[in-house]
Amino acid sequence: MNKSDKIKQKLARMLVSAPKLSLALALILCAFLCAFAPKLAIDASTQTLLLENDKDLELWRDITKRYEIPNTLVIAYTPNSDLLSESSISTLAALSKDLAQIKGVKSVFSMLDAPLLLSSGLKFSDLLGTIPTLKDSNASKEAIKAEFLNSPFYKNSLVSSDFKTTALLLTLEPNPGYNEFIASITALENTLKNAENNTTAKTMLKEQRAAFKAYRDELRIAEHEQIAQIRQVIAKYNQNSQSRIPYQDEFSSSQTRIPYQASSSQLFLGGINMIADDMIAFVRSDLATYGLATLLLCSLCLFVYYLQLRYVFLAIFICLVCVGVASGLFGLLGFEITVISSNYIALQLIITLSVVIHLINSYREFFRKKSSFSQKAIVYLALKERMSPCFFAIFTTIIGFISLVFSDIRPIISLGVMMSASITLSLIFSFWLFGSIMSLLSKKSVNTAFERYFSLTTLCAKIALNLRARKVVFAISALGLCVGLWGISKLSVENSFIGYFKENTDIYKGMELIDNKLGGTVPLDIIISFKKDKKEPRNSSLDDEFADEFASSDAAQYWFNERRMSVLKSVNEYLKNKEFIGSVSSLADLLEVGKELNEGRELDALALALIYSSLSGEGRELILTPFVSIENDELHFSVRTLDSDPRLKRAEFLRTLQNELNELVKGDAQVKISGAMKLYTNMLGSLFSSQINSLGFVLLAFFVTFWLIFASLRLAIIAICINILPLICVLGAMGLAGLSLDIMSITIGSISLGIGVDSAIHYIYRYKRELAHFKDSKKAIIASHASIGYALYYTSFAVFIGFGVMISSNFWPTIYFGALTDLVMFFMLASSLILLPSLLLSQSACPANEQNKAKTTNAV
Repeated sequence: MNKSDKIKQKLARMLVSAPKLSLALALILCAFLCAFAPKLAIDASTQTLLLENDKDLELWRDITKRYEIPNTLVIAYTPNSDLLSESSISTLAALSKDLAQIKGVKSVFSMLDAPLLLSSGLKFSDLLGTIPTLKDSNASKEAIKAEFLNSPFYKNSLVSSDFKTTALLLTLEPNPGYNEFIASITALENTLKNAENNTTAKTMLKEQRAAFKAYRDELRIAEHEQIAQIRQVIAKYNQNSQSRIPYQDEFSSSQTRIPYQASSSQLFLGGINMIADDMIAFVRSDLATYGLATLLLCSLCLFVYYLQLRYVFLAIFICLVCVGVASGLFGLLGFEITVISSNYIALQLIITLSVVIHLINSYREFFRKKSSFSQKAIVYLALKERMSPCFFAIFTTIIGFISLVFSDIRPIISLGVMMSASITLSLIFSFWLFGSIMSLLSKKSVNTAFERYFSLTTLCAKIALNLRARKVVFAISALGLCVGLWGISKLSVENSFIGYFKENTDIYKGMELIDNKLGGTVPLDIIISFKKDKKEPRNSSLDDEFADEFASSDAAQYWFNERRMSVLKSVNEYLKNKEFIGSVSSLADLLEVGKELNEGRELDALALALIYSSLSGEGRELILTPFVSIENDELHFSVRTLDSDPRLKRAEFLRTLQNELNELVKGDAQVKISGAMKLYTNMLGSLFSSQINSLGFVLLAFFVTFWLIFASLRLAIIAICINILPLICVLGAMGLAGLSLDIMSITIGSISLGIGVDSAIHYIYRYKRELAHFKDSKKAIIASHASIGYALYYTSFAVFIGFGVMISSNFWPTIYFGALTDLVMFFMLASSLILLPSLLLSQSACPANEQNKAKTTNAV
């Protein structure tokens, strides 16, 4: 008896010899850890979807600070009457007033607050004075409407081109503490990179992270309450519209909706904060709804399989305990659930259920063979027999999930760590609780009716044993490989925020409306940094009437020269004609309006300098500060992209945009692109490349592990093939279906390998044992299908049905996860019960293998 066998015997004997004490210790530890489960928070902020070391992230933070870009929400308002009618204007005024009273809303900007420059008969010199708005303008409605529809400040941004929809811009109070925390933590991390043994910096970093988490949690709750209050105000003015966007209270599982009535006026809320808040709501709802549904359907499957409630309750109890223990541990350690890692519970349920089913089936098998043995003896044999294959299955699964730590995205890294830790806990507590509880239960005859009447494993074994059928299996597998590779060539890494939600949801309708009628939803920032040049001679073409006012504007006078204005105009014209770009805001808008006010004459450099120097603080904040930085010699273009356009390929679009802008300003300036779209696209590209790079490492690690476990090079190669083929088929199916890889589906490789490894190890381990007993490959296949085969398809069918309910979600990442998991389980089951035994029979028939059969058998 080798050392590993002695260890297995000791562990198994320890669990069954004192089951009451063992169970009591397990439950005490479970209760302790589960107490921390409520501390496990959900974080779906945009920060969780960013690269840790992305240079564009640093640029974006710098741009946000330099140009004082506020955090805003957008409300699209479509009244049932003309936008300039008395009822629409009064509603808009009352709505703005109510929104402005909400805590955290700094200001509300609407049509009522928009300066009317063109319709009020102003001259250029009037720009420096008080400018009328819709509240106090004497202009005709026709003139005002014409200005809203034609002014570069407002067209397709503040109002739609059909003049039926307008936007209210809610500027939220800034949170300087957030960026201060980020800067402080980044500085401490950089300090530790240069001096790893700096204990003071380590302590400070730990304290800063804890303080930041507490601050961010408070901020998230406040933002949720703020959005909830905004929605309540919207509902008040939207009584005749469709049901409002669903949201879920931070401390409640219920969703609040306004009942559906006939559509009249409509208001929709949009903005990054709203998207993040709704994502939290959907994730929380899906975790509760589909977690419960999965357990119920899996319970039903288990009852059908075993026709005995003891096994159903035992399996579900162990699954719940394992999930609770893992969640408590993560809550204790300060982990957080993100959109990416939200499915760790479902994945842990899969793997835990697999371990428990293997234990139950092993117990039932030994019960039939050793019916005269005591209950503890049968439990001991089941634990001992399943210990090695379950350990190696979990170990290789951990290798699959640990590949996620190669990513630069913290939530992806967290998912890898969380899955590795959770399935380790599942292995420990599954054996611990199964051994203790089953040892305390009395012996009871097992019901094998399902095995007798449902002959799937027998059918699969017959296919594998039949030479002609085996050739068909190989042909189908080769075809699946080719089609899968073809489908993979069609895969793209693409995603959109609007693509997270179904078309019938209000959040989708609102984002689509803002996209199509109000200039787009996803922001993009373009910076034109001018190259340093010698100072140009002073321009003296200023009209005499402005000479005295302009005497102190040397810096501005020099900066606003023809070279910079030429770049400004050419870039602005390019962006406004660029496909997939909606709203474009820049200094060029002022040039266009100024030309109208200046009797058709272009504003020269000195006139712009005068405006820069003399404009009031509020006017400068609206017209100049967001778009020009004289100190940094930069122009800023604020762009919104059409996120809902299905033709938009973001990586290709950004690459083309960068190249064409570089060509446009060649020799004069440097182009930098940042913003939400850029950062998110960088994240997806990095995730895809890291997964591809780590795939080779994972497969190599699997191959070495298989070789060590099975002591056979051929078996190791077969096991690798069994895992690679389903992965290729799943990814190929995605490509052929036109599904792009996004933050959720891009992890399907790790999921596929993690699930597939278990089946291959369990089957091959059992096959080698049966081969050692029968000394015949065909008999070993039949025996393996009649034993471990049932555990494989029990697990597969239970999970398949359980995850099928996710397709009814309103959140596409959840839908894709459920559908892809089902597809993985289907391919894995077919691969394990048909292709794997076919390959084993083929390799056993090789002459070289026949010569080494005795050695292989002895190795078992």
